[in-house]
Amino acid sequence: MIRYTLPDQATIPAQGVPWHFLKYALQRDALPAPIARGTGMPGDGGAPLQGTLLSPQQCLQLLGNTLRELDSPDTGFMLGQHMLPGADPALSGALRQAASLGQALAILCEWPSFLSPLLRPRLHVGDGQAVLYWSDSHGAPGLRAALVEMHMTAVVSLARWLGGRRLPWRFCFNRARPRHIEQHEVHLGGDLRFDCQLDAMLLDAALLSQPWPGGNADACAAGLAAAGGRGRAPSLADALYDYLLAEVRCAPTLESASAAFGVSPATLKRHLARYGTHFVAELDQVRTHVALYLFQSRRADNEAVADYLGFHDAANFRRSFKRWTGLTPALLRASLAG
Repeated sequence: MIRYTLPDQATIPAQGVPWHFLKYALQRDALPAPIARGTGMPGDGGAPLQGTLLSPQQCLQLLGNTLRELDSPDTGFMLGQHMLPGADPALSGALRQAASLGQALAILCEWPSFLSPLLRPRLHVGDGQAVLYWSDSHGAPGLRAALVEMHMTAVVSLARWLGGRRLPWRFCFNRARPRHIEQHEVHLGGDLRFDCQLDAMLLDAALLSQPWPGGNADACAAGLAAAGGRGRAPSLADALYDYLLAEVRCAPTLESASAAFGVSPATLKRHLARYGTHFVAELDQVRTHVALYLFQSRRADNEAVADYLGFHDAANFRRSFKRWTGLTPALLRASLAG
């Protein structure tokens, strides 16, 4: 049976990402009480007690408060500047000693509950290209843009700090192009694509293995060993995404997913409603992401993608893809290509 957590369960260490939010807001002269309201964080601006856990709902409330009180277009990006290597001593030490970008991204993807508890990072490498992309862990569409800005900036900053140079990332966003993109260009760079149905960073895969100047594989391994097996169960949204991704070629259903999670279909539907979503929407998202990966990384055509996803023919796939994304495959491929 697949383990999972729900949005109101306390799973996020308060001295990690939540304290990072509160501390940054105070540095920008925000009053602690409005920032901490409804979050379980100290309303006097003090650090939380060691071992305190917050729920994702509380953490997202804290981020929403911070964005509202600061009311600045650079807040998401600035929060990302110092988000990594994080506050966990063992994992922070491992990231600092990572021998390469590939090793650092592997740590980030293996330990999301400590390093990236609000958006789940996933890395795909194939055909000479690395794709790091994020999925929503807790159902926060209103905060998605800020979360993506924060997490992308965090990876860019970490790689530049430890690698000693700025890498030629390409960025894809699952949103319309904003009126002003100056902050994106300052913090991320100029290679930006919008309306891509996926929030992702793309890079030449060869750069993953280039040694970092201060890397130490032995020290990194020691840090990971000290972290031990403390990873927490993923959120339901993340666990369902992983399940659907593994089963996407087998036409998964609500009934088969419910059985895998050890609940009734009605219970799974109720749980997903708490994230503001439903089973078909989650399945369509996974199918869209798989199609995008095949288009972008393997240069697959409609017929190949249709066959991979189990459609009877390319025409049926094109109709379904337009229903999922609002675009035909050809238009989306053109958008990805700039």
